[in-house]
Amino acid sequence: MAAAVAMAACASTFAQAPPAASRFVVVLDAAHGGDDYGAHLGSEAEKVYTLAFTVRLRSLLMARGFTVVTTRDSDDAVEPDHRAEIANHANAQACVSLHAAESGSGVHLFVSSLAPVQDAHFLAWKTAQAAWVLRSLSLAGVVNSALSHAAVPVTLGRTALPGIDSMTCPAVAIEIAPDRSSDASESAGVDDPDYQASVADALAAALVEWRSQAPEGSQQ
Repeated sequence: MAAAVAMAACASTFAQAPPAASRFVVVLDAAHGGDDYGAHLGSEAEKVYTLAFTVRLRSLLMARGFTVVTTRDSDDAVEPDHRAEIANHANAQACVSLHAAESGSGVHLFVSSLAPVQDAHFLAWKTAQAAWVLRSLSLAGVVNSALSHAAVPVTLGRTALPGIDSMTCPAVAIEIAPDRSSDASESAGVDDPDYQASVADALAAALVEWRSQAPEGSQQ
């Protein structure tokens, strides 16, 4: 009898246990790497900057319960097609490709220039993003709002994006430029710790908001 009571209590415990937390996957794509140095940012190459910024942003996202996949974790050359393969294999709910530049001001936010198409069972590899462009534009809107709230200037654009154009998930490219004053003199370089923290915090806040807007069933 005692054994039966114990088994019943155990079953009740299992029945009342909360479900495992759902996964919301974000891919962070640190641009360049290996022999591809990217832009020269003072004494630092873009490839070094993007990797370091990815580490910072990954920590913020993981602390907020995201599952984070990165396209590179070291100074490796990663071809655009392989970056897309990583994002597609991860079934990501968002991908952020990180870049940096000395020209311009604030954050340059890009979405693929591919024309939107209806989702299809078979997508051409080089234009797979076309089925996701509308969702990518929505993601860009959320990122734009968060950066603007943080008083970071944002420039929006659309262009061909090798790698992203083959991704089957909402995806944006972020290029971090110096934060310049109205007379175009530099007030905070891309290596300024406070500026980096402001941008990283805004991106993390944007992805938290994006997760809250996710359609039911999109979390895995």
